[in-house]
Amino acid sequence: MLGKDYAGQECALASTLEVLGERWTLLIVRDAFFGVRRYSEWVARLDIPRAVLSERLRGLVANGVLARRDDPGHAGRTVYELTAAGEELWPALHALIAWGDRHRRSSTNAYRHASCGTELGPGAACPACRVVPAAADVLVVPRATGGSPGRTDPVSAAMGRPRRLLEPLAVDGPRLAPRRDRDAEPSVVHAGA
Repeated sequence: MLGKDYAGQECALASTLEVLGERWTLLIVRDAFFGVRRYSEWVARLDIPRAVLSERLRGLVANGVLARRDDPGHAGRTVYELTAAGEELWPALHALIAWGDRHRRSSTNAYRHASCGTELGPGAACPACRVVPAAADVLVVPRATGGSPGRTDPVSAAMGRPRRLLEPLAVDGPRLAPRRDRDAEPSVVHAGA
């Protein structure tokens, strides 16, 4: 198994990859921008192994990308939110999404400056306003794919409407079962199950 550090590399990119370079990590960060805040939501959305998700969330919190807070609406549960440092990742994440859209697979979303409605260009910049809007001022507009219906989990369904980045999702679907052991994250139980 490969290590997670880049010993001997004194470059800022290497130190960034130590935080964000593992499999699943950027998808977790992406979904945090999309409003995913709960462990059960990431499990439903990503089909990620629970142990991996728990480890990645711990690492993102330890490295100041996410903050873990008590869920004000559900006693005993937690939510994860991007920190100011985490929000600064938006232009880099947008650049990766744009690259993938050009060279790999069409993006399922358009990203617009909420203030003026213009689609963002390179570097997440608004060509009309000539600014890089903060993540909270970016509107995510789902595109019609014309192909397969895509993911049908409750989290993806909640993402199927235009919304601002960082806006918490209103998800009707998975909820957490009580913990069975103190080291493992709880399993997902679907409402009505």
